[in-house]
Amino acid sequence: MKAIQSETSQVCGLSPEYDPWDPIVSLRKYGRHTLTSVEMTVTNLCNMRCEHCAVGDSLTMKEGEMLPLKTMLDRLEEVEHLETISITGGEPMFRASTVDEVIVPLLQYAKSRGLRSQINSNLTMPYSRYEKLLPYLDVMHISFNYVNGDDFHEVGFAGSAHPVAKEAAYRLYDTMIANAERLSADGMFISAESMINYRTHRKLPEIHRLIGEMGCRRHEVHPMYASSFASSLPMLSLAETAAAIHELLDTRDPEMWMLFGTLPFFACSEEGRDLELIRRLRSEKKVTVRNDPDGRNRVNVNLFTGDVFVTDFADIPAFGNIAARKLDDIFAEWLDRHPLNQTVNCHCEAAGCCGPNLLVKDMYYQNLDFKSRKAITL
Repeated sequence: MKAIQSETSQVCGLSPEYDPWDPIVSLRKYGRHTLTSVEMTVTNLCNMRCEHCAVGDSLTMKEGEMLPLKTMLDRLEEVEHLETISITGGEPMFRASTVDEVIVPLLQYAKSRGLRSQINSNLTMPYSRYEKLLPYLDVMHISFNYVNGDDFHEVGFAGSAHPVAKEAAYRLYDTMIANAERLSADGMFISAESMINYRTHRKLPEIHRLIGEMGCRRHEVHPMYASSFASSLPMLSLAETAAAIHELLDTRDPEMWMLFGTLPFFACSEEGRDLELIRRLRSEKKVTVRNDPDGRNRVNVNLFTGDVFVTDFADIPAFGNIAARKLDDIFAEWLDRHPLNQTVNCHCEAAGCCGPNLLVKDMYYQNLDFKSRKAITL
């Protein structure tokens, strides 16, 4: 087994000063984008059908056969500079057998190698399944876009093929909150992500308050982009998105770590509004802006097919398979030769920015060449 990565990763807790998922960290360390993070899709089952779900089109009612876990562990072992893993779905905790036979062994491997780990879950499963993760997991990542049970019902089951009773949704909502409170009390680092979209952009202060009351250690905020399952939802303008962020910053708990990601605002912009927001984000206490890891230092592996994606979003086809090739080799080909990557593969050290991801560029900047721009002095 490979040696533990670094003394820092062993002794330093996650914090605004230490976020190993941000590709700017590995870019500065190695001088180019490097595969340091692998995300794995461990299920296509889910008990919810959220309207904003990026993988909603791939969800199924019956699970297929998974590849042998050893295949994935062997491929992880080959990744030279691996620092983090993420586990996603579907709802990874949907089946107890998946927890016992796949998730816990993956987390044990990560722990033994000194890697950081994250799971994406809706926290509506029995507490006993989450309790098994306490000795190993670094980050429990949840989506939280609600101010009450009615919001949860409307958002969480908007894509369901059959009507879901409000009472059933309320029970899951209460379970999610109870699990978050209990896991937080038991020492789990919960990072609650909220989407900035047409439903939430005026509710973010209240959503933030509830996240704090659940004991979450971090609030992640990401604008929603039209992709796959969520491609038909109305999108906010850049001005509306910026206004929502300012309102949230005005009212937030300054002691909670707030992480913004996939923002459509850049230091090379000529818009004064954009630069004003960037200046504020840089000056706020315990606020960080994470560069998107997908395709920069992370790939997604589907554990049913072995296919490798730049992201778990279904819009971008697979560009390799672990049956035949090492992940480092697949990533290198994406980085150096894939035409999609060449459209967004820019880096500005002055701004600490890795440029837009594919979704951001397609939504707001289709005709803009970011490689020809330079950061405005902030």
